[in-house]
Amino acid sequence: QVQLVESGGGLVQAGGSLRLSCAASGKIFSITAMGWYRQAPGKQRELVAEISRGGSTKYADSVKGRFTISRDNAKNTVYLQMNSLKPEDTAVYYCNVVYRLLSYWGQGTQVTVSS
Repeated sequence: QVQLVESGGGLVQAGGSLRLSCAASGKIFSITAMGWYRQAPGKQRELVAEISRGGSTKYADSVKGRFTISRDNAKNTVYLQMNSLKPEDTAVYYCNVVYRLLSYWGQGTQVTVSS
């Protein structure tokens, strides 16, 4: 079993920055992919960014150039640095990891960007 604990959400003004963290715990060896998704009210959950164990990254077009995903394999932790935040970035952000072909989700952390 993999447990995920997220932190770093909150309220920020437009143009501001936040950094999300997600730590995976349990009897883990070599997590495959780690990523962040978000879900705004009334919308489907969407991929924000993901990173492979080797460091290859993928971003949603809406966040390219503003968000940066990174991971620390030794700590089984993934980060999302969010800069130049916009009101449309407001959503619940969920951490996701793929381990041994299974997908695990964090509890979600609220990010609210005021205009």
